[in-house]
Amino acid sequence: MNLCIHGHFYQPPREDPISNYIPDEIGAQPFGNWNERILAECYTPNARNGSFQKISFNVGPTLMRWMDDFALDTRAEIIAQERRNYALNGIGNGLAQSYHHSILPLATEQDRITQVRWGIKDFELHFGHSPAGMWLPETAVDTATLCTLADNGIQFTILAPWQVKPEGGAAGPYLIDLPDGREPFVVFTYDQELSTRVSFLPSATVNGDLFLESILKSRAENPDGLILIASDGELYGHHQPFRDLFLSYVLNGASEKHGVQWTYPGKWLKEHTVRSRASLIEKTSWSCLHGVDRWEKVCGCTPQAYWKTPFREALNQIGEWLDNAFLDVIAPMFPEPWELRHRYIDVINRQISTRELCLELSDGSWREDQLNRVQDLLSAQYERQRMFTSCGFYHDEFHRIEPQNNIAYAAKAVFLTEKATGLDLAPAALALLRQVYSQKTGLKGDTIFSQTLLRAKEECRN
Repeated sequence: MNLCIHGHFYQPPREDPISNYIPDEIGAQPFGNWNERILAECYTPNARNGSFQKISFNVGPTLMRWMDDFALDTRAEIIAQERRNYALNGIGNGLAQSYHHSILPLATEQDRITQVRWGIKDFELHFGHSPAGMWLPETAVDTATLCTLADNGIQFTILAPWQVKPEGGAAGPYLIDLPDGREPFVVFTYDQELSTRVSFLPSATVNGDLFLESILKSRAENPDGLILIASDGELYGHHQPFRDLFLSYVLNGASEKHGVQWTYPGKWLKEHTVRSRASLIEKTSWSCLHGVDRWEKVCGCTPQAYWKTPFREALNQIGEWLDNAFLDVIAPMFPEPWELRHRYIDVINRQISTRELCLELSDGSWREDQLNRVQDLLSAQYERQRMFTSCGFYHDEFHRIEPQNNIAYAAKAVFLTEKATGLDLAPAALALLRQVYSQKTGLKGDTIFSQTLLRAKEECRN
């Protein structure tokens, strides 16, 4: 039996946009912040156990960049385990992830491209080879998103079973037809019942032998198929203590005892031909039963979140203003202004300087003041990408750090744009964010925005 466990390892950007440090976070004690605590409880134990070599996984770029600075040993072990598979099988077990975990079906076309290209570049930087697959944030998908993946060399993704409609009830993985002459795209769907048990029923993973025995009995009719279990990676040791030990046991001793063959999507594709076909169910996800409503308005998942509609509308409008300001300056200087933003990840990754990037993408010669202006606008676009992080829209309550961080990133983007162009978007942004507030505490979006903006201006003066 071919069995695969996929772990989605991810943390949102927690850095304060002014200091670029994560402030002390209540609840993470005895650690300074949640990244440090989850590292100790989950990422490091699973790396030490060698589990990253036997599962399918993705590590979100914002988490990986934090590890670059604060968890070098764990990061190195994760990378080494993936590379062993790549050396052995010609394809690795790691998947890329779009960069800032924004909901791609709700993004603009250019944002989708930026997020996918930045995610691919981050993967290549760390793992040393191109990714075959990409994990979509919250598995949120539509045809336009799959087209963006395919256009950038991605071959497959993983979705929930309710996100596709199989032809003739066939078992997956599936080929999804794409428009405009593109090749069909491969979608793996995870086993809903097993994934739910792993994610939400702690007693299901107390005994690794019983867990595998139940799979062998219940899935005996499909011995040659791929059974895929998908879950948040933080379940293995953080959300569920000792779950890292369960994972290590089922990947090693228990699997040998029960004759389970562990694999991963990329390897399975090399060894099998996908023939089943399915149609995509548009604008769906694995964590909202109402499609992607959870990240833009009230739905049954967060029925009291009346702040979400004005919040999404405000950030969409601020994003449009920031883009227009960017294009007003950049379009006369560069023949492909969006390509400049897509390629900016190379500057973020310190693989190239802003000057070198500008010289590659235009014929102009650049004065220092011009380069500084371009740099400020690109930095503003980076913050603009961060302000759509999905976690800021996920929960019922506005009075949480995640939506506050999204607004802080928006304020930093507005500040940098004014610094580069003289255009003051703050009054209009404040008017929109004044409509975003917590019914529980009264906290308003414009308060968070103005506080961050004042700090940015003070930092600039100093």
